[in-house]
Amino acid sequence: MRLGLAQLNPIVGDLAGNRRKILSAYAALVAQGAELVVFPELAVCGYPPRDLLLKRRFVPDVVASLDLITAEIGEVPAVIGTVVANTLNTGRPCFNAAAFCHRGRIVATAHKCLLPTYDVFDEDRYFEPASSPLVVTHAGQRIGLTICEDIWTNPMLGTRRLYHGLDPLAQLIAEKCDLMVNLSASPWHHGKGDVRQRLVTDAARALRCPIVYVNAVGGNDELIFDGRSLVTDATGRVTAGLAAFTEDLRVVDTAAPTAPQLTPSFAQDDLADIYAALVLGLRDYAHKSGFKRALVALSGGIDSALVAVIAAEALGPANITGVSLPSSISSQHSRDDARLLAANLGIAFETIPIADAVAAAETALGPVFAGRPRDVTEENIQARVRGVLMMALSNKSGALLLTTGNKSEMAVGYCTLYGDMCGGLAVISDVFKMQVYALSRWINRECEIIPVNTIEKPPSAELRPGQVDQDSLPPYDQLDAILKGYVEEGLSRRDLIAQGFPETVVNDIARKVDLNEYKRKQAAPGLKITPLAFGVGRRIPIVQKYVS
Repeated sequence: MRLGLAQLNPIVGDLAGNRRKILSAYAALVAQGAELVVFPELAVCGYPPRDLLLKRRFVPDVVASLDLITAEIGEVPAVIGTVVANTLNTGRPCFNAAAFCHRGRIVATAHKCLLPTYDVFDEDRYFEPASSPLVVTHAGQRIGLTICEDIWTNPMLGTRRLYHGLDPLAQLIAEKCDLMVNLSASPWHHGKGDVRQRLVTDAARALRCPIVYVNAVGGNDELIFDGRSLVTDATGRVTAGLAAFTEDLRVVDTAAPTAPQLTPSFAQDDLADIYAALVLGLRDYAHKSGFKRALVALSGGIDSALVAVIAAEALGPANITGVSLPSSISSQHSRDDARLLAANLGIAFETIPIADAVAAAETALGPVFAGRPRDVTEENIQARVRGVLMMALSNKSGALLLTTGNKSEMAVGYCTLYGDMCGGLAVISDVFKMQVYALSRWINRECEIIPVNTIEKPPSAELRPGQVDQDSLPPYDQLDAILKGYVEEGLSRRDLIAQGFPETVVNDIARKVDLNEYKRKQAAPGLKITPLAFGVGRRIPIVQKYVS
């Protein structure tokens, strides 16, 4: 069978725009000879719709949009991810569904069986699960229809224990399918691609039939979808792999064995993946929110440099403005590095000195602060003045202000609330500091874009004379290792100390992570690139007393 894979980038809630995109892809793939066209999970409304599903008109409007799409489907059937209402008197109000559309009508509708409710997923809040997958017959072929999580039952995964023994793949084995289709909206994080590919290839061997897996692509809020749709034969061999982090359309013939057709980005190195994900996440967050331009406060440091590079790639250099906001403490090399970076990128560059504004704030506070020694309060005034000025520029220009804090800093609170945390999107808030260095060197692999001095000099917030990050933090390689264990893997202090990390350092870092939850709750949304990011997938109470 000639399968048309429609790897699309829908916008959540843009029913008319998504409908046009679906019909355009359908027409293009039919023209290329597709005999069945497959779309991603919830392609009609975008994923994840979250509490839009609770709005009174949303589900009926999605159904109406699907009806308009279906009316345009001709002799070549299409399997389309959508929402349908639950008309029963029990259960959640709707189903996450795959509509099998043919000759202007919906021939069959499959409902998702396994509803993930962990990490960033909360589908059990909205959808009613099905008890078994659906098999449809078309052109003499028995086609099993599954949706995303329905194939996440591999023994290598911990998710299988969540579903009390329900295994849609096992049920399909008994159905003796000729083809299995999986509609997916699987968010990307570093390392997930290999796991996902193994799930599909193992499923093909178990079912003894080809599998077409079609994944969404694009950024929606914090989540980034990488696409990488694929087709396997009945032995589990990958016969086609679509592009990563971009829309792609492909027709693949399961009956004509050929050498694997793998787009180069289907399998690329880790740093290329992370960079492409951040660029896509920023581009879609901006464009889908209505922003064309962005602002970056350039300190001369490596974090703001990396954000500026990503922004210039995502939105175009002509749409980025870098702003230097030197205080009386700022070093000349930091000012020079910021200016050189802007020149290398070809972005606009402005300088706004803040010494007078900081002095005015300190003068105004002088009577109230009388008799108290200078401390971090005065340091933070500098950061907060910068935040005020950058937000003013954002308001005046209509440009999106990008924050520049990395995951290591966000974890321990090495950032200023209402200062450098001001902005609309935290581009690298899920990127550890050592990854920032690795990405920066990767960006410079062919020529110097980020000034070498920016990469090589000791990192500093420059909020007091002679300050470096290591005055307040352990070396970043040690800090990142502790944070990965404590934040991402859920290890206790005792676990980390047993691994050989110094007890005083572990206790200090864990305390800072716990104390700064209130800051992260007020931070801009950040792009997720790791298995556990600060954001929707991590729900730690602000007010709590548990010490692990």
